[in-house]
Amino acid sequence: MSSKSKSKLPTVKTIVSTIGSVAAAAMVVRSVARDYLPPEFRNYLYLGFRNFINKFSTHLTLVIYESDGFQDNEIYNAMDLYVAARMSADIHRMKVTKTPNQNNITVAMEVNEEFTDTYNGVKLYWSSVSKKTPTRQYRSHEDMNYSSRTDQRSLELTFHREHKDLVLNEYLPFLLKEAEMKKQEQKTLKLFTVTQSSSYSRPTKWTSVNLDHPANFTTLAMDSDIKEKMMKDLDRFVERREYYRKVGKAWKRGYLLYGPPGTGKSSLIAAMANHLNFDIYDLELTDVKSNSELRTLLVATANKSILVVEDIDCSVELHDREAGEAAKALDRKNGKRYQEEKKVTLSGFLNFIDGLWSSCGDERIIIFTTNRKDKLDPALIRPGRMDVHVNMSYCTPCGFRQLVSNYLGITDHSLLRQIEDLMCEIKVTPAEIAEQLLKDDDPDVVFGGLIEFFDVKRLENEEAEAKEKKRKEEEELAVKENKKTDQSDEKLNGQRIKGM
Repeated sequence: MSSKSKSKLPTVKTIVSTIGSVAAAAMVVRSVARDYLPPEFRNYLYLGFRNFINKFSTHLTLVIYESDGFQDNEIYNAMDLYVAARMSADIHRMKVTKTPNQNNITVAMEVNEEFTDTYNGVKLYWSSVSKKTPTRQYRSHEDMNYSSRTDQRSLELTFHREHKDLVLNEYLPFLLKEAEMKKQEQKTLKLFTVTQSSSYSRPTKWTSVNLDHPANFTTLAMDSDIKEKMMKDLDRFVERREYYRKVGKAWKRGYLLYGPPGTGKSSLIAAMANHLNFDIYDLELTDVKSNSELRTLLVATANKSILVVEDIDCSVELHDREAGEAAKALDRKNGKRYQEEKKVTLSGFLNFIDGLWSSCGDERIIIFTTNRKDKLDPALIRPGRMDVHVNMSYCTPCGFRQLVSNYLGITDHSLLRQIEDLMCEIKVTPAEIAEQLLKDDDPDVVFGGLIEFFDVKRLENEEAEAKEKKRKEEEELAVKENKKTDQSDEKLNGQRIKGM
């Protein structure tokens, strides 16, 4: 070995040693900084170091802020959810939260943590960043320039520049789809109702509570073929996004649930919400003052939701456009100034259900319920508005056996056949049957009481039928008397005209 080569050997060793020392020192500095330096100072050093490295890097960084002005950034929320589900074992600090309205604990990546994701063989580097930004607040008239500093959180995605198109056109859409699926899995169903405001300056708005209704299609007291058709129709609807776009139709579907009270209309709605994982918006039309207020409420409903208008036959009197024009014409004829009332009209309501405003949202279910289908305006329930009509009938033997299984946990008993025969003769609702099944845990006692209940119900039905028959006879008699009176008046008027 020459003296020249020997002189190089210590130099190489020195370089290796120096690199090792620097690396060790960097690890010590990082550890000390994490344990002892204030978060603001750590953030400042971290951002400065990243900016210095990026000047000489061939990589590109996308910055996704938590909010844009006063509105949440939908991409940030989706990315945060995706990142939380794929954080690696290298993460040392995680943010854990749970609100009173959440069923599950939420885990997210804490500030200044990083992890690496891989998509189609491409490595992508995620990091969470927070920095202080000034926020101006007006504390009083004397101090109009009071300012404070608040955290501005963001996620940063770094990758090689040559993969820019892949990230923007494939990776980010993939992440959004994955986050949406995760969000649906963790979703807590909500029941929204309309809240009236006492102030004219504050609009009527939706408020929500958690929907904890346990109803599902398995335990629903309905004929099995009807339940199967309902589930297939719902599943088919949510899978046909592209089909609705192709035919140029708003992605919505309407259901009319009709039948006497106590037949399970509300339970069916809850089962549909649990099956689809959709929130419910319960709209009471009597709480809505005008078409414009109705439009504001309906536009505020979210996608993947169910809009319910219960007892639509008696909740509000919907006036059509022709009636309104006739009222105007009559007032003009009588010399009166027409005062247009601010209320929900039939034409306005239908425009939001099936007109242009109905396309302001995707994947929505609209449900009307009524006890008297014959009382509804045909315009409300035609195909395209109410696509599926479901007759919620009195309790059937199939529904009865489901109730017995739910409440008593049995599928066979010596009295079941007798009760089913009585059920075919006497009309009873599932709610009435359920009330009887709750009275005792002993099936013998329950079924004995149920047979006695049918005897009482038979007498009640006979009395009700007799009263209804008498009422109809009185109405028919009144109609005949009115016809005779009208004919007499016409005859008398004719005689007077001849005598003039």
